[in-house]
Amino acid sequence: MTSLHLPSPQEQTHQATRAILNELHALTHRGLVVDAPPGAGKSTLVVQAAGTLAQPGAPCVVMAQTNRQVDHLVRRFARDHPGLKIGRFTSAEHIIAADLQAHPDVRTGTRIQDLEKAAHVIVGTAMKWATVTGRRWPWAVIDEAYQMRSDVLLRTAHLFDQTLFVGDPGQLDPFSTADLPHLKGLAHDPLNSAATVLLDNNPDLPVHCLPVSWRLPAAAVPLISDAFYPATPFRAGSGEADRTLRFSATGMGTPIDEVVETAARTGWALFELPARITHRVDTEALHAVLAIAERLLVRRTVTTCEKAPDGHVLQPHDIAIGTAHRIQAHRIRALLAREYPELQGITVDTANRLQGSEFRITIVLHPLSGRGDASAFHLEAGRLCVLTSRHRHACIVVARAGIPELLDAHPATDPVHLGVTSKTPEGWEAHHAVFDRLARHTVHASARSGLRRG
Repeated sequence: MTSLHLPSPQEQTHQATRAILNELHALTHRGLVVDAPPGAGKSTLVVQAAGTLAQPGAPCVVMAQTNRQVDHLVRRFARDHPGLKIGRFTSAEHIIAADLQAHPDVRTGTRIQDLEKAAHVIVGTAMKWATVTGRRWPWAVIDEAYQMRSDVLLRTAHLFDQTLFVGDPGQLDPFSTADLPHLKGLAHDPLNSAATVLLDNNPDLPVHCLPVSWRLPAAAVPLISDAFYPATPFRAGSGEADRTLRFSATGMGTPIDEVVETAARTGWALFELPARITHRVDTEALHAVLAIAERLLVRRTVTTCEKAPDGHVLQPHDIAIGTAHRIQAHRIRALLAREYPELQGITVDTANRLQGSEFRITIVLHPLSGRGDASAFHLEAGRLCVLTSRHRHACIVVARAGIPELLDAHPATDPVHLGVTSKTPEGWEAHHAVFDRLARHTVHASARSGLRRG
């Protein structure tokens, strides 16, 4: 009996990418959608696809959702396609980074007519492209298509004959500071995802999937895949032994030491504080995330992986602290500046801002920690997915006890809108799945935790 050959992660990625590129060149539909899990190589695919679609006199248009994403893509084009002429389409208010301004293959401009004749690829934010009129191009590639608002797609769709949509269906929906309850449930609700609306109205569009995460360690993939991507499962690009995390200095036997040691062994850890309702600002929890970050650096954590097989000493910029609310991130930054100067360089931000980023270790303040209710905002599966899928080595979650009981005892209090499919059951299932796993790696805080400085 011959055994079936299981393709390696590299083979699977190559096969999936080749199938996508082949279909692009023979595509008869107006669009093609590619779903990709965290760290699956979305940017690589965008750069590769746009580079092959660019034609003399007909540049390929590339859209991203933020200026940071656009600048990242421009750098990738310059690195991966030397000699390719790249147009950086920008607003007058945005300051272009010095390295991009100085690059010989990059030309910046605020008017499309300044770029379209000289560039093979033109990259800009979706909102900037929405200001263009009287033009049409053969191809556009849209990065982070699930984070693009549907109204922006409506304002740009007429500019292109065909479009490749690349995005992560498990991440956060388009974000807005405005509350638009009168539009919820309507087909023209601008906060609907562009990719979701596209597929709802064009069910015959071809959909491909990238099957491998090159960011997440092998220990993280089963949880993230099962909890947030049940329809599009994926595998890890690394093996169990490819990523390690060890300490050069011994610990002091405190719960903080125990939680970082648990994360080093298993890739996950939950630091559980006593149950208490605190709502958004929980000073004890904020000190806990900073104390964990401090201990990781004090013990001179060393990581090894495919990128650093000989070992890398953990630095502040290798760590991210993720929160649900801006006020929580603001307070952590204030504490960091005032009481933890040695931690300067650590990234502290909300899930919305961390989306698309990658770090060696992440420390997460759980969205439901200290809550007395379970609103749709805090239950949103995409928010928890972003927070728990930024890491290459380990994710440490800080939360007050009682979250599983909160999920069971308190239904969502948000109003129900006709025509809107509730995401609450999806969020509940995802939160329970995460806690079922974290329960095996829980460290309880105690009076010896040493969360506050004297």
